[in-house]
Amino acid sequence: MIRVVRVVAAAGAIFALTAGIPGPAQAQTPAGSRAEAPPERADGNLPKGWRFTGTGAERQVVWTSSERVPMGDARVEFYAGDRLLGRPVPARDGRSFTLRLGGARIDSQADLRALAGGRRLDAAGTASTAPARRNPVPTAPAAPQGAKPPANAVDPGLPGTYRTASGEYALKSVRLPGLPQTVEMRATVVGPADAPGKRPVALFLHGRHSTCYDAKGEVTGDWPCPAGTKPIPSHQGYLRAQRLLASQGYVTLSISANGINGQDYRAEDGGAQARSSLVRLHLARWADWAARRSAAPAAARAVAPADLSRVMLVGHSRGGEGVNRAALDSLSRPPADQDGHRGPVRWTIRGNVLIGPTIFGQNPAADVPSTTILPGCDGDVSDLQGEIYVDGTRGVGNGSALHSAVYMVGANHNYFNSEWTPGQAQAPAEDDFGYGDDTPDPVCTPGAETRLTATQQQAAGATYIAAAARLFVAGDDKVLPLLDGSGSRAPSADPARVLTHAVGAHRTAAFLPGSSTTVTGSGRLCTPSGADPSGRKGCLSADGGGASPHFASWDVPSEPGREAVAMRWSSAGSTAAVRPASPVTLAGADALALRVMVPPNSSGTRLEVAVTDIEGRRATLGQARIDGLPGSERTVSYWGREIRVPLAAAAMAKLDLKHIRTLELKSRSRSGQAWLIDAWGWRPGTPAVRVSALPRVDIGRLTVKEGDSGMRTYRVPVHVSGQGSGTIRVFVPDPDTGEFAHRTVTVRPGSQDIGVPFTVRGNTRYGYDLEQSMLVKAVRGALVGSYRGGVTARNDDPMPQVTVKPIAADVTEGKTLTWRISLSAVADADIRGEFLLLPVTEGTELSTTDVDPRWLRDTVGVDPLPSRPLSVMSDFSPYLSASVEAGKLSTEVKLPTVEDGLREPAESLRAQVLTWGQSWDPVPGPVVTGTVRDAS
Repeated sequence: MIRVVRVVAAAGAIFALTAGIPGPAQAQTPAGSRAEAPPERADGNLPKGWRFTGTGAERQVVWTSSERVPMGDARVEFYAGDRLLGRPVPARDGRSFTLRLGGARIDSQADLRALAGGRRLDAAGTASTAPARRNPVPTAPAAPQGAKPPANAVDPGLPGTYRTASGEYALKSVRLPGLPQTVEMRATVVGPADAPGKRPVALFLHGRHSTCYDAKGEVTGDWPCPAGTKPIPSHQGYLRAQRLLASQGYVTLSISANGINGQDYRAEDGGAQARSSLVRLHLARWADWAARRSAAPAAARAVAPADLSRVMLVGHSRGGEGVNRAALDSLSRPPADQDGHRGPVRWTIRGNVLIGPTIFGQNPAADVPSTTILPGCDGDVSDLQGEIYVDGTRGVGNGSALHSAVYMVGANHNYFNSEWTPGQAQAPAEDDFGYGDDTPDPVCTPGAETRLTATQQQAAGATYIAAAARLFVAGDDKVLPLLDGSGSRAPSADPARVLTHAVGAHRTAAFLPGSSTTVTGSGRLCTPSGADPSGRKGCLSADGGGASPHFASWDVPSEPGREAVAMRWSSAGSTAAVRPASPVTLAGADALALRVMVPPNSSGTRLEVAVTDIEGRRATLGQARIDGLPGSERTVSYWGREIRVPLAAAAMAKLDLKHIRTLELKSRSRSGQAWLIDAWGWRPGTPAVRVSALPRVDIGRLTVKEGDSGMRTYRVPVHVSGQGSGTIRVFVPDPDTGEFAHRTVTVRPGSQDIGVPFTVRGNTRYGYDLEQSMLVKAVRGALVGSYRGGVTARNDDPMPQVTVKPIAADVTEGKTLTWRISLSAVADADIRGEFLLLPVTEGTELSTTDVDPRWLRDTVGVDPLPSRPLSVMSDFSPYLSASVEAGKLSTEVKLPTVEDGLREPAESLRAQVLTWGQSWDPVPGPVVTGTVRDAS
């Protein structure tokens, strides 16, 4: 019997019921001010910029920013208080975002918030203010850095001896599933020109950035790039790391993915599968060229031949999630209808480096070694969700692969790529941490002692990429202490302060807090966010504060398997005892390695560590000091420091190391807080990585017609391939209450018990497509590719006809130009539209100083000065909103004018009426005109 568990604190339409609203995705989140300003309330109920529209299953919530939200890697999310509602779909202007609520119960008093990557977008009605921090971090001065850690015996950041050559190739563009436009096949190649034999390969994939720019310095997310603009060369931004690796004997290629960035709003997974396909298509070409070198382009022939049996992938931001999926897809093939590469796998991925990555699916490739760089001043993927590439592997694979996290104090998101760095980039670029906010931050403001310059950050990034290459590809354990929490440093990365921890390799699972763990004394078992059905409190609740990469949120408000032990004490000697359901083994280990988190800016926390076996014999293993990371209200600095205590004392006390019953953590400082993430039996070195034959699960999406009446039931398609059996967890929201049910399922090829039934109700009114979805997550011995899918009911009713009638199209100064847009029938969804302002063909065009300045700022989002024609008043296409809300037959478009006291001829405007509903492409309507005459 399958036990179904209800997860309370519903997030109704997180992924279950989402409207298909047209528009390019804009998901970059600017960092904000130190204190979160509450949004201004426009009408005493909803915060300014927010509105509800539609009813029943068509009910939506819309947020409109006062300014364009820049394009980036994090996804915009809507919250009601702490409850995730879902991910809205953006409009073309990059300002309006719409989310179908479905069964989610949200009223006009809700604390609605728009966030991305943990940063607040809508506070005080702007897109550049505070992060979502309900509880500030401690405000004490940052903990002193003290003496530098010891230098490692080998420094991988030093250039090698090989002479390098470079070039670029551009092949025929390719089509990828789900993307209507072709995607470029372009790469920058740097490799050794004089190295003997075939050389290992490092492939770089950049993240989600603006795609095009023009001579005026304006950027867009369009694809293909419009006439008069050029593609932003994001793929040329890793040359420092490429040249370092090339001098050490690696063939490197950095591939362009603008074609995916400009279209990934269409992809349910944010483009991860498309990026995987692109990576593997490039590797397939290099495999072809290895077999027939004369067919290779000049850039590939200029460097040493490539050894495709030794490949490392490097992915930045969404590129990190892309290379993770590429590694997984190289082990186990994705379904053919989802994949853009259908040829044989002729390469072996030895490891991944993930830089400030996203992990929307939270399903890392557990049997592929990885190093994840977490930038401490990341202003884009600012929740540092990439930590899940470490934490999310626990228990999923066989544990032989090392998974390392590298926390880089003072590094931002963009500067790892020189083409995203001001002063280095060809296109406009900026510091993602501030985005124009000049509020000083003690950790991350440029010039702060802990903040890295772009050059320092790029040097440190190159060093740790090279360290991963030397460990994963070359198998050199001399660099292991730089990545595994041992505390060594690479002088070539100075002055960057870099901290690491790891799981996997020669670690054996010991104490992993979970629902079956018993905690007594000064500790408690806690959950990542909020209370769960068992009544456990959040790990960083009111008595904790701050934010932690270990607790980065997923699509469900609470899930099993991510617990920790929270400790708090007010006197030395307080003890927290952690007892798993069954005894654990530490046999064969040299030390007990613990990942322990303490508040940022704290220092001197001391814990004594002891263990007890099943016979009651107890041994004190030693003490450890843990200092907090430098942090502020705008950083995510609650992060687990790795500490190790030797097991020699346990052996001397003749404990049965095969049957350890309890772990005790006793405070040796007078007061403090700490959180135990986990503890492992540790011994040095890295074992050979074993790749297990596992079952693979991919959730598909079934598309059906809505129908005119009645109810029909359909099942979500699920594809299970591979070998063996494993365990996954299935999450399904209730369409009426929004509460999640989850169940654990054993899968094997041919499994039939995963598909979930969804009901579709038909009608004869126009509406948007209705998506109902489920999610899956690997638990043990399984791979998950496409983690999200479901049933989409296509609207099969025609969009109402749209007519436009002038109400007041010829007015005197101080009056309001007015037009009425009417529908031939009521719709269940907004009919979105706009008046796209065009240059006038005769006479004088109405200017920004001829209209009400407050209206211009609030409605259009631009300032009236300097005075300029309305058709060129903004950097993007200027327009007036013209949408008819669901359930209504008409709306009016108004433009209030002002008296300027000047004698002048009549002024006018022209506008192209555009409307759209389900389609991503607007339907052109009539061209309207308006005239404003002198009042005298």
